[in-house]
Amino acid sequence: MSNILVAGGAGYIGSHTCLDLAERGFTPVVYDNLSNGHAEFVQWGPLEHGDIRDRERLAAVLKAYRPAAIVHFAALIEVGESVRAPAAFFDNNVAGTLSLLLAAREAGVDKLVFSSTCATYGQPRSLPMDETHPQDPINPYGRSKLIVEQMLADLDRHQGFRSVVLRYFNAAGADPEGRIGERHTPETHAVPLAIEAALGQRAGFSIFGTDYDTRDGTCIRDFVHVADLADAHGRAVEYLLDGGESTALNLGTGHGTTVQELLATVQRISGRPFAMRYEARRPGDAPALVAENARAGAVLGWKPHHDLDSIVRTAWNWHAQTGTAAAAAE
Repeated sequence: MSNILVAGGAGYIGSHTCLDLAERGFTPVVYDNLSNGHAEFVQWGPLEHGDIRDRERLAAVLKAYRPAAIVHFAALIEVGESVRAPAAFFDNNVAGTLSLLLAAREAGVDKLVFSSTCATYGQPRSLPMDETHPQDPINPYGRSKLIVEQMLADLDRHQGFRSVVLRYFNAAGADPEGRIGERHTPETHAVPLAIEAALGQRAGFSIFGTDYDTRDGTCIRDFVHVADLADAHGRAVEYLLDGGESTALNLGTGHGTTVQELLATVQRISGRPFAMRYEARRPGDAPALVAENARAGAVLGWKPHHDLDSIVRTAWNWHAQTGTAAAAAE
């Protein structure tokens, strides 16, 4: 049973990936500073506390566990915060990744699955967006991820360090068995925000822009279930261990959902209507973001199995369960 180091494995997508890796027979070793992760989400392997910018700590953990590969999630992800504090994003996401890569090379680890984003593409020039779409990010978060992608390409080209870059569209949903789910502080993602509104935990949901050139005037996004994302990471690890070449792949369903359609789905599944506030467009929001995912299918044999109803239902079950438990504990 091989160890896999999962940097940022106590976070949302990282913890679901640890579950997937364990089901494949790997031991996920979580390396996380817990700034955004949750120790209680680490259930399928050991937790090693540490920051990816700490080379000495990384070296000690890599020496102790000798992982066959690394899955790298450890990053700051909030787009608005990246605009307010770009240096922090380059420090953590770029300098931190370089620290991780140098430690990996020194430990003899030469395979890495990287958590990237469709934000590296910037404003869509064509839809759906495939992996050849120009990469021109419009915020520091997307640029920090693109710089890492470029670093990985050079390491592959010049040193044989192989990687799979996975560009997510909109991650959502929760473990279907309710063991783990989505929790951010502050919360910025549409599905949990809508569910919190349905639960009465916030005063409604703000819709930013109703005059886009879409079927109902609101933005279109490609929501992909976190369990499907986790499956792709597990497949990517196996692909690299089997000798696969470096590649970059989109992870999305290929189907777009408007904000209004998402909110209607949350209200239908929860059975709880909630207030909606209509506000002006936010700077930098693209009218539509939809993935072309054929390449992930061809390379990894991956395809999404969860539709929008499954995404919302599993997220609702998770949030309703954790909200009830929190209220009972008070």
